[in-house]
This record gives sequence, structure tokens and C-alpha cells, in this order.
Amino acid sequence: MTPLVPSSDHRSQPSRRTVLAGAAGLASLAGLLTLAGCAPARSTPTIPEAAATGTAARGGRLRIARPAASAAETLDSASSLSAYEYLGALYNRLVKLDDAGVTVPDLAADWSANADGTSWTFRLREGVRFHDGRRFTAADAIYSIEHILDPDTASPQGEVLAAMIGPGGMSAPDPLTLRIDLLTPNAEFPSLLTAYQCYIIPEGSADPAEGGGIGRTGIGTGPFRLSGFEPAGTGSVEAFEDHFAGRPVLDGIDFYSIQDTTARVNALLAGQIDLISQTNLDFATAQVVSASAGATVARAPDAQWYTIPMLATSDEFSDPLVRQAMKLAYDPTAVVATALQGTGSPGWDNPVPPSQAVWLDEQREYDPDKARALLKRAGREGLRTEIYTSSYESVFTPMAVAYRDAVRDAGVDLTVRNASSDSYYTQIWMQKPLMVSYWFTGRPIDQLLNQIFRTGSSYNESAWSNPTFDGLLDDARAEMDDDRRRTLYQDAQRIVVEDSADMTPMFGDRLVGLSREVVNYREYGFEFDYLQIGLRA
Repeated sequence: MTPLVPSSDHRSQPSRRTVLAGAAGLASLAGLLTLAGCAPARSTPTIPEAAATGTAARGGRLRIARPAASAAETLDSASSLSAYEYLGALYNRLVKLDDAGVTVPDLAADWSANADGTSWTFRLREGVRFHDGRRFTAADAIYSIEHILDPDTASPQGEVLAAMIGPGGMSAPDPLTLRIDLLTPNAEFPSLLTAYQCYIIPEGSADPAEGGGIGRTGIGTGPFRLSGFEPAGTGSVEAFEDHFAGRPVLDGIDFYSIQDTTARVNALLAGQIDLISQTNLDFATAQVVSASAGATVARAPDAQWYTIPMLATSDEFSDPLVRQAMKLAYDPTAVVATALQGTGSPGWDNPVPPSQAVWLDEQREYDPDKARALLKRAGREGLRTEIYTSSYESVFTPMAVAYRDAVRDAGVDLTVRNASSDSYYTQIWMQKPLMVSYWFTGRPIDQLLNQIFRTGSSYNESAWSNPTFDGLLDDARAEMDDDRRRTLYQDAQRIVVEDSADMTPMFGDRLVGLSREVVNYREYGFEFDYLQIGLRA
């Protein structure tokens, strides 16, 4: 690990020695709390619903610890190797999602479509400048999207947008107007530009000849400008005085790479960092943190979406009756209580979180006797198979165990198999008949359903295929009436619940460790508000 460098801030900085020291002590503390009854299996958690809100002092520096990433990581947001924690500080998108899943303005002031949703016009904000002083125009937006579409970029969002935008599909009638003509109608198209790969960069900036390229310069329109960046190491950003939405509260943010989860928590408890990024604390650790004098835990409700995919091409789960039985056999509320200690909500096999406006407010039945009967009809009575998990994510194994125990009443006998976290997503996921997985919520409904459930999608983790479902998605994209489109999306959700090979036992609250000095931490879709977050006055 790269040693951490001091900043001008008066608070102590974490050194290699202090970060790595005390890991055993933290583990012991967690164990003592458990033995003392502070982490009971089914208690109501004593973890705050949200971080403190209030008046933040103008200025100060926030210290963020993040997992060490690859030495190939980059500040190019379009890349699959992007240094995620920096992106929201450095860049803006044309549009973004609010906490209800609604697409709202960012660099685009407003937008409109033609009658059939095949052509979209975005009116851009005036007076927006990049960190290097260049004025933001439609040419920058076109360049940014073309960079995502470029096969050489290999952007995770490239496949999504390439299905919508053909060669020559974008134009700029004037410097503050962007027009995008689509290959097929899509009433939800603006929402697809909310992905974190869709941040706007200056025209020409992805060229490595331009100061090393955007991956090193980090020039955007965001509330902070880059002052230092070392891949998989330290970095820092400073407040951008000319940000179009106003100066951020903080003077700057310092980023430190700390690979070990326990070491990150230990640094937080020692008051050497202020925020742990990209780590979902397990319940026992979260209670240790929230009980400490200097740290606490923020809960981002339903921020993580947990799944148990059944591989539809496997011998075990090719029969829809078997898949239906596996759903009827368990009560998601019991899985939430056991695996999440109550810090989440039951999914009832609908992947759309209840916070989204298009959520289908229907609960499937729980009937282990009916599940047993369906398995008998399918010739699978007394089904025995394996469910694969790993330590890749702290909730995976508790969820697998909770599901195994829940389906016993239906006569299903599951053996939990733990696989290596290093190879789980290359050798187990989408390859074994029954496995566990997760996603982050905050995806727009069009992307969620099309990217993860449509026939043939590379992210379709169960390999499920249903032509009626695919047709509903096509109809929804072509439907410009909001109410009718919502109904089509809800019909699609109903098919996922009833027929798909994907189970959604629960949505988990993300438990974020942070200093008690941090105020106004608000998170949605794994991003927080860089403008308003600050330190207590």
C-alpha cells in the first residue's frame, strides 16, 4: 500500500502503521459486542437511518478511504476501470436521477422529444465552464457520448447506447442545443444518460496526447477540480469556485487507498479518516462503529439489490414449474431478518425497488405446500442441489444460508458451497445452476429491465428468455404517454415475478461508516452529494 501523505488539515492523517495496527483488536471488539448481545440475530438495529444533517462549516477537507484498485485505474468515467470515487466530484452528466428514480436536469436545462420518441433535443445550461476555463457546449456532449460508443473504450454503457444511437445520430444545431436521433423509439432515453459512465468531458480530451488524456487530467465541470491522482494510491481534489451550481461547502477532499476492510474501519475509529467509500459494513461491524465515540453509520435505504439467479438453461431450473416452486418456497421477510438483521426490505422477487415511481405494488404468495406440489408435478419432489456463495460481499453467505433454511419446508435440500471471492464472478456467476449475486439500485427502469432481464443481454445472469416480456419492453419504449408506459413496465415486473429464473429476496440498506463530524451525507445510487456534504460547524 502506498504510504499516506499529510495534508494541511489539522486532524491526524492515517499512516501505514496505524492503519494496519489494531485489526485484531477491532475483530475482538466485534466479537465482544456479539457475545454481549449487541448483535442479536433478529433485533431491531440501533443504526441511524441517515447521517446527521445540519449546518456545515464553510471549508475543511474530507478524508475518504477507498479500496485499493488496479494500477490501471483511470479518471475516464467511460472506462470499466474508472476510479469511481472521484467521478461525482470532477464531472457532471447531462441528466441525473433523483432519489425517486426520476430523471432531472444536470448540464441539460431541459429536453423534449418528437411525437414518437425517435428524436430528442436537449437545451444545455449557459455559462458552464470546465476546470481549465473552456466553455461547455454541445460539441463536448457529442464527443463524450461518442467516446462511450467507441468500441476501443470498451465502456460498460457502450452496449446500452449503441442499441439506441447509430453513426451520425447526434448533431448540434447551435452551441447550446444537442439533438440525438435514435434508431428506434425510446420514451425513456434521457434516463439512459444517467449512468455514471455518462459524465461529460471536454471535446478531444480522451486523446492521450492531451496531457495524458482525461484518464489522468480529470478535467470536468464538477464541483471539484483535480489536484493530484495516483492510480491505486492517494489523490486530492479542490473546490471549483466557478461551478454552475455554486461552490461546494468543502475546500477539498483527500482520497486514500486502504485495501483491507478492517484496516479502513480501524482508521475511521481512530479518527484518521472521515468516510469509508465503496464498503458496505456488515451488521456486527456497523454496530461497533455506531457505538463508538467518534464515528457513526449512515444508512442508504434499499441501496443494494440482492439476487439468487437460477440458471434457466440448467437441467435443474429449465422447467418454469420448478422456478415457481423455488419462489413460493420461501418468505423474503425471514431472509431479511436473518441475513440483514432487519437493515433492508423484502423484495418478493421483484427487482424494482419500492422507491421507484414505476414499482408494482403487489406481493406474491408464500406457500411452501404449493411449492412442494409444483415440484412433484415437475418430477422434482425432494429437489437436491447446491447454492453457491463467496465472501466477495458480506451478505452473500448469510443470504444463501437463510434461503437454504427457508426452503426446507417445501422439501428442497440445498448444500451451501463457498467459492473463492477472487474467481466468483469469473467461474461461478452465470455458470452454476444456483448462485447468489447483487446489484446497486439507482438504475433507470428501462436499463434495469432491458440490461438484466431481456433475452440475450450480456448481463442477463439467469439466461432467462420470455418473448412476451421482451415485447412489453419494446412497447414501453415506444409509448410516449407516461401513465400507459408505467402500466407496461408494471406488467413486465409481474412477468419477472411469476415466470423469471431470478429471485430477489431483498433490498439491503447500505451501511456507510463515517465520522460524527460529517454532516449532510446523502446518497442515492451509490453516489453522494458532493456539493452539500461538509464538516460540522
